[in-house]
Amino acid sequence: MPHFFVKVENDEVLIIGENANHIKNALRMKIGEKLTLCDKSLNYECEITEICADGVRVKVLDVLPNISEPDVNITLYQCLPKGEKFELVIQKAVELGVSKIVPVISSRCVSRPDEKKAKKKNERYNKIALSACEQSGRGKKIEVAEQIDFKTAVSQTQNNELTILFYEGGGAPLKEIVAKQKSIAIFIGPEGGFSQEEVEILEQSGAKTATLGKRILRTETAPLAAITAIMLLTDNM
Repeated sequence: MPHFFVKVENDEVLIIGENANHIKNALRMKIGEKLTLCDKSLNYECEITEICADGVRVKVLDVLPNISEPDVNITLYQCLPKGEKFELVIQKAVELGVSKIVPVISSRCVSRPDEKKAKKKNERYNKIALSACEQSGRGKKIEVAEQIDFKTAVSQTQNNELTILFYEGGGAPLKEIVAKQKSIAIFIGPEGGFSQEEVEILEQSGAKTATLGKRILRTETAPLAAITAIMLLTDNM
């Protein structure tokens, strides 16, 4: 059933803007068809009652709690990869249940957009995240933060119960690190990996170094494997 984030204040809702255009022109939905509106972690099961120039009017049939959110908050600190790889990471990480995504500029990042380009890219990144939230039935919108430098990223992790550095140089198995933590920050390096200095900075800040197995994963594969493994270890999958 199509899923949209729309503010719901009563039993009848007029959907406008991009959501209405998507319902009318992309999905080509008709009067009588059903869709889900999500607001404040509640799912409103609705039926289309009118399609007009102003938008799409729906009637609320039922209200249910959204049960798709995991009970562990994972913040992904992804060092920016080349090309469009980061867009794939955003889409799939949101589907898997990540709570926040932060693009990071580390010493070996090839992609280094300036402030103007970064802002424009961030708008697109958040649209991709929103679309993934709707497609996967998430109960809240997931933010892609503005890009930051490596040391700023490390300083942000102090409020998390656990910070994990995934490092191709080896580390402990995840099952020895992840237990019942409810807030976890994970760091994934760019194509060239982390420098030794960056590894030391993270470890000195309290991060645990972990491995994702004996194979070296691509920068766009590693975060998806890490999130999946954490979800499994915390009984969220």
